[in-house]
Amino acid sequence: MRILVDANVPGAEACFGPLGELVRLPGREIDAVALRDVDVLVIRSITRLDAATIDAAKAQGSRLRFVGTCTIGTDHVDQKALAHHGIAFASAPGCNAEAVVDYVLGSLLTLAEREGWQLAERRIGIVGVGNVGGRLRQRLAAMGIACLACDPPRAEREGSEGFDDLETLSGECDVLCLHTPLVREGPHATRHLFDAQRIADLAPGTLLLNAGRGDCIDGAALRQRLSGQGDISAALDVWEGEPGIDPALRDMVKLATPHIAGHSLDGKLRGTHQIYTALVRYLGLPARVGLDDLLPVPPVSRLTLEGGLNPEEALRLCLRAVYDVRRDHDSLQRESLRQGMAKGFDACRANYPLRRELSTLTVELGPDAKALAPWLLGAGLKMD
Repeated sequence: MRILVDANVPGAEACFGPLGELVRLPGREIDAVALRDVDVLVIRSITRLDAATIDAAKAQGSRLRFVGTCTIGTDHVDQKALAHHGIAFASAPGCNAEAVVDYVLGSLLTLAEREGWQLAERRIGIVGVGNVGGRLRQRLAAMGIACLACDPPRAEREGSEGFDDLETLSGECDVLCLHTPLVREGPHATRHLFDAQRIADLAPGTLLLNAGRGDCIDGAALRQRLSGQGDISAALDVWEGEPGIDPALRDMVKLATPHIAGHSLDGKLRGTHQIYTALVRYLGLPARVGLDDLLPVPPVSRLTLEGGLNPEEALRLCLRAVYDVRRDHDSLQRESLRQGMAKGFDACRANYPLRRELSTLTVELGPDAKALAPWLLGAGLKMD
């Protein structure tokens, strides 16, 4: 059995190596020709597996019978085309959701520090309350931060209690966090959910943060609002046209990162393990590798805090002990100038440094810091 795995999927040797011949290839180089002699394909979101690619691979005699994507999102894979050819499919829902929430909190606390406002005083609107948005809402609620949620598909299925419409969020929230999948058509389409009109209608002072899908925001319209009135702000991790994103928009947003919100080592290995588990189940084999077998000891596992910090300062310090979003903003600026936008964007992702999740850090509070406990526990930290 020949198993082709994206070069940036960690833990593949331990998981897939014992199952067959393991071949690595950069995700953007995986095409119909690469699939010709492949039985199993394991990818990430940068590989677009559309009907034309699948049909062409099969026409060339590909043995492909299982595809797994180590990601929450699945819009880069044509599942109908896979099913047409009898190819099994698996994804990794929730694998990096905690990492994305860490990214959002880190971004908000960084912008609050830069611009002199308090996160606790903001009302957060969450657009899309799935694996990521749901966890973000739970953490914000546990921290006592006011938030509203918009998720029309869930409201339709579960009832409207606990959900508001997008107009309410846009009118009442200081910060809008987008965590929707990309749905191109239908009653709940999300492509250009924030189109020119909706962006024009945003209240002055609004911060728009997108860590969902780039096409959910009309990038040209956002650039026009930022360059024209300049009275709203944005933080973007996902973009239209990746990896060749709009350099003018990159320069206008407060934080610009290269689609790495979910790129914690924990999240990546969790995704690898979820696909490994799905594959051995498909093959009728026992799972012999556990997630704990893949995860190394975190480089920073404990932190002691004494008095002298307010809750936001304390949380910002703890987050930066495991992840500092400013590093990724600076990396995109540096590499896009050095290599050009598309190559620089991909280089940031391909050479992404070690990053762990907030939950890997245990905090000990000194006698004068006990009041910090509710905020830090709510944010997702462990505590002695």
